[in-house]
Amino acid sequence: MTILMRRLLALVLVCAATMAPAQESADIQSILQENRALIEASSRRTIGPAIDALRESGLDRAPEVMRRWQERELYLREADGVFVFGEETDDGLRVIDIATGEVIGEGPDDGYEEMRPNAGIRGLIQAAMVQFRLQDENAAQRARALDAVARSPEPEHLDLLRTVILDEPDPALRARMERLERLLTVQFGQSDAERVAAIEGFRGDIAREVRAALTPVLATRRTVAPEDAPAEGNVARELEPGTDALPEAEAYQMLVSAGLAPERIDREARRAALVANIEDGEVGGIPVAELDDQEMRDRAYATLAQAGAVPPTTLEEDRADLMGGYAFRDIHIEPSAEVTDAAAATMESIELTLRLHQWLDLGLDALSLASIYFLAAIGLAITFGVMGVINMAHGEFIMLGAFTGWLVQLVVPNYTISIVVALPLAFVVAFAAGVALERLVIRHLYHRPLETLLATFGISIAIQQIVKNVFGSQAKPLTAPDWLAGSWVVNDIVSISFIRIAIFGLALVFLGLLLFILNRTRLGLEVRAVTQNPRMAASMGINPDRINMLTFGLGSGIAGIAGVAIGLFAQVTSELGQNYIVQSFMTVVVGGVGNIWGTLAGATLIGLLQKGIESANPSNTLAAQTYMILFVILFIQFRPRGIVALRGRAAEA
Repeated sequence: MTILMRRLLALVLVCAATMAPAQESADIQSILQENRALIEASSRRTIGPAIDALRESGLDRAPEVMRRWQERELYLREADGVFVFGEETDDGLRVIDIATGEVIGEGPDDGYEEMRPNAGIRGLIQAAMVQFRLQDENAAQRARALDAVARSPEPEHLDLLRTVILDEPDPALRARMERLERLLTVQFGQSDAERVAAIEGFRGDIAREVRAALTPVLATRRTVAPEDAPAEGNVARELEPGTDALPEAEAYQMLVSAGLAPERIDREARRAALVANIEDGEVGGIPVAELDDQEMRDRAYATLAQAGAVPPTTLEEDRADLMGGYAFRDIHIEPSAEVTDAAAATMESIELTLRLHQWLDLGLDALSLASIYFLAAIGLAITFGVMGVINMAHGEFIMLGAFTGWLVQLVVPNYTISIVVALPLAFVVAFAAGVALERLVIRHLYHRPLETLLATFGISIAIQQIVKNVFGSQAKPLTAPDWLAGSWVVNDIVSISFIRIAIFGLALVFLGLLLFILNRTRLGLEVRAVTQNPRMAASMGINPDRINMLTFGLGSGIAGIAGVAIGLFAQVTSELGQNYIVQSFMTVVVGGVGNIWGTLAGATLIGLLQKGIESANPSNTLAAQTYMILFVILFIQFRPRGIVALRGRAAEA
């Protein structure tokens, strides 16, 4: 008995296992058969119930059926009216069972009718399939479904999102769904109240998708109607012809397009028409000799127009009177004034927030530029402040540092390691070049500023030409590591590249390092002593000649490090330093010669000023340079010692 029961139980399980696909197949078939007429008719207006039946069936095979239907792989077997999947082959058609996915047979496609959904039906199927993707167990699939909805929103998606939000387990995806639901409510909400609530929820939100959703709500069409006719629709604003909002020519063309005024014919066309209608020395009954007057020409043209000889037109003095009898308006396409008022108020708050973020972004750009100018100018500030030397070759030390970084990357392919190696090596190379320049040239020209300026200017040209002869004139790539690629994006407006952030950090590091050297080391003490009173420093046992050499080398080495940083985003050429020498001198002069804090203040001021001018006139970058030079000239008239004045030899120079 026990053996018999076990066999019966096994038989039941086997039958259940084999009947499950058949049961689902029957369910799928029954749904398709119930909606067979709608599927075969393939009309977008009537197909809705068939798609809804599949979507709401809860069957595992329903998504596959909808996908195959969308891809035109759903067929009807004419012999028994059963729906199957079909895949085209060289021999005809491969027939697949809907429930199991198993191949039934393969052969000619005779006897099978392909279901051909049009574009509208495929769109409805796609919208319905979103439900399955949004309820997928895989969070990545649900995220991709949200992306698809955001790209191509449909009214059907709104109710679908509201259904799945409550069951979403992932907090991040749930937040995205809620935001997307509000965006769709703005477009497809059933009542004005819910649309207004959704719109007001986006106050101050500067995201692109929010502005993209609100812009259609505020879209208008321009209309013209008799002045005494009541306004129809949701009026956005009344327009006055002859203003910037509605030029007179555009207003008159609106009347012409509406059939309310004749086409305006220009003076030359009317003159040609009069010439073409000269008969027996007259035009429209007026002798040609009398047509030297504009009024007579207008009268002749009007006579010809009444006779149908020329197209009718209006006179200049009559157009204003004609337009005065009509009202010109911008009418919202959105009929609800409550919705458009809310959208306008929200868009105004967004514009205010947008301007604030644009200023913030401009400020970040200015600080980034200021850090670059600080790195480029700090070495010049030290040499100029301590030695009183106007070094026009300072830009070439920046260029030598950039080329050092490029050469290191040729040897060390790892960009991170190469940058780490290049920074100290660039300092050494530029330091050595600076010491050589000071020992060979500048030490012989102290207290002769004009000769020093001319000599260093000539040396800068020579260095440029030597580098160009050795490495060529083509720009060299100094590649940043992958971890410096991209930008730190705060929102759609505010962002800053990681390279700029790294340079800003490097500037802060050097600010701290120089403050430590000048305030906490013997070298710094001697430099400050020589800066304030070189004769007294010499009497105390300090060698000013040695300090000048080390100071010049230190300033040149810092310029080399600045060259590596600048080369990460600028083109490394022999002229690289020339692009920063003018700004470096302006930074030093405005900030205060020989003072680190003054250089920092000057770099910040120059960076803010340049970015501000560029934002006001973005199409002309040369204007920023011109205005900055004018500003510096005016600034030193009122504060010749800079923002942070320095006492000592530099102040007396």
